[in-house]
Amino acid sequence: MTEHLQRPAPRNTIVRRSLISVATLVTLFHLFATFLWVAPASNLRLLFPGDTLTQYMIPMWGQSWSVFAPEPINGDYYFDVRAVVADEDGDEATTDWMRATDVELSRATYHLFPPRSAGLGIDVASTLKAEWDALSQEQSILVGDDYFEGKDPIRQMSADLAEIPSEDSNVEEYLTAERVATGYATQIARAVWGDDVVRVQYQASRKNVIPYADRNNPNAERPPIQPVHTGWRALEVRDRQSDVLFADYFCSAPLEVCADDR
Repeated sequence: MTEHLQRPAPRNTIVRRSLISVATLVTLFHLFATFLWVAPASNLRLLFPGDTLTQYMIPMWGQSWSVFAPEPINGDYYFDVRAVVADEDGDEATTDWMRATDVELSRATYHLFPPRSAGLGIDVASTLKAEWDALSQEQSILVGDDYFEGKDPIRQMSADLAEIPSEDSNVEEYLTAERVATGYATQIARAVWGDDVVRVQYQASRKNVIPYADRNNPNAERPPIQPVHTGWRALEVRDRQSDVLFADYFCSAPLEVCADDR
């Protein structure tokens, strides 16, 4: 009687099965994480310690139901920037306003696979607008003042805001959004107008679409723009910020706004 010995599986088969197993586990993990992210908050999120779930989902995999009824996306966000530029003699001049969101969205126009960076300005504008709306009326008026003098103007703004009584204060959240917006505006200004920029001003705004009930009205007009009024700000340079890399990215957009020599 002849005995048949079982031959070991070829090495390439073992490698292939291992890769398939790893890919399956990664896919299952991603689907589970996405489910927890888009589902209503529950104790299941405790399976991810700390802010692990947020760190995994943002910025690459973030999703929400805001594109669907009953509350679909119903407005556009804009982020406008201007700057004060000093010449060799120290004389200062104010630039015109430049809409940064149009520059970034030009990367997504007519592109089947637009880059996620095309929505960067919209994210900055929407976050700042939301936090500004949550301020009290007195606080929202105060941030319209200029804060560009001194060692840390944002800290001075924080102290001034703290002096205004508010039952439900979101000052820290607003200041975080301010620093992000100022750092973003600083990079835009330097990319467009060069290294002689001495301070920046930006305006985040929202413009709602025509209400659904008026969609068939030929005379319907979009509601007026809702701006966030902020004053002049000192330049904000964030950690690991690269003006060179940002300028290469921003100035290579289809909508050209940078000087020819940059």
